[in-house]
Amino acid sequence: MWDESLDYNVVREIRTKTTTYLGVGAIDKIDDIFAALKEEGIAAILCVTGGHSYKLTGAWDKVEAAAAKHGMRLALYNKVTPNPTTDSVDEAAALGREAGVGAVLCIGGGSPIDCGKSAAILLANPGKTGEDLYCYKFTPRTALPIVAINLTHGTGSEVNRFAVATVTHLNYKPAIAYDCIYPRFAIDDPALMSALSPNQTRYVSIDAVNHVVEAATTTCSNPFAVMLAAETIRLVHANLPRILAHPDNLRARYDLAYAAMMAGAAFDNGMLHLTHALEHPLSAVKPTLSHGLGLAMLLPAVIEECYPARPQVLAHILKPIVPGLSGMPDEAPKVARAVEQWLFGLGVTEKLSAVGFGEADVDTLCDLVEKTPSLDLLVSLAPVEGNRERVARIYRNSLAPLR
Repeated sequence: MWDESLDYNVVREIRTKTTTYLGVGAIDKIDDIFAALKEEGIAAILCVTGGHSYKLTGAWDKVEAAAAKHGMRLALYNKVTPNPTTDSVDEAAALGREAGVGAVLCIGGGSPIDCGKSAAILLANPGKTGEDLYCYKFTPRTALPIVAINLTHGTGSEVNRFAVATVTHLNYKPAIAYDCIYPRFAIDDPALMSALSPNQTRYVSIDAVNHVVEAATTTCSNPFAVMLAAETIRLVHANLPRILAHPDNLRARYDLAYAAMMAGAAFDNGMLHLTHALEHPLSAVKPTLSHGLGLAMLLPAVIEECYPARPQVLAHILKPIVPGLSGMPDEAPKVARAVEQWLFGLGVTEKLSAVGFGEADVDTLCDLVEKTPSLDLLVSLAPVEGNRERVARIYRNSLAPLR
């Protein structure tokens, strides 16, 4: 069994920090959350969001009502785009500074949550910019209190210490991880997620699967991360097809929200490695590329590289997708192809060539993996050596379906 491969002489750090409200109607907890913030003397809140979902879902009505009840002022920044930039972080922080806010409320998926977390750092560290933060020019110890109303079932950012933003003029998309940006409270209300489009539903759920495949197989993974990984994949495998067939199925949507939350906690504990390290350059170069789609295109090739180093763990967590595995290293090609076929069966048939990448881009992408701050750390956590040759091979093997 996979657990027998763990070295019990190695001390592992296990993290759970955020108070999360999960379930249909959880949005009503915003009243209690605002009451708690008010008791701390917070009178104004920066609300960071994007698009229209914060209004269309009804979340904003609840937020405004709770703010009015508790006499709190709201400063709304609603310009966050998918794959947020440090420019957006700076703009949100400037608005919050002008309004004299004492906390940050993020409403949306990973992009608004990550932007809001980053703005919370800048608001507590005057004189610093988004580029300073994402180019590692300082190490923040403090941030304003953060609350996250999550509108997708994929990112996991509502329960962990991670955030991502793109430094546009450098094509860098680094990740940061600081204890000061754990959200104090998170809301995972599946009723707020029922309007996700079919593709959004696919991509965010696949993001959650990638989180746990990586978190369970890093060099610093722990048993808690592996347990969360197995349950996450079981729930996504069972419920993603149900949701694609019946988008208003709140039972299935609840299970996917729970899976994504667990996945966020899993990579908070086990970290990430090659799939995310190689995807960030893709969506930095092409900001319109969905992060989840980028991960889906890379995942089979990453599994083929990593399976021989963690066969028992991957056989255990991938059991719903690829039953009957014995956990032997030579199963790697079979597992990689089975995962690719599972993705194709969900309607995610694109590979890198379909979204505009080709052989000529491989060297540039490898350069970005090597130069982008933080990605070298992710690569170093892979269960196999993340040298340039291997990174290039993963990109090349992701240009078209595996053979």
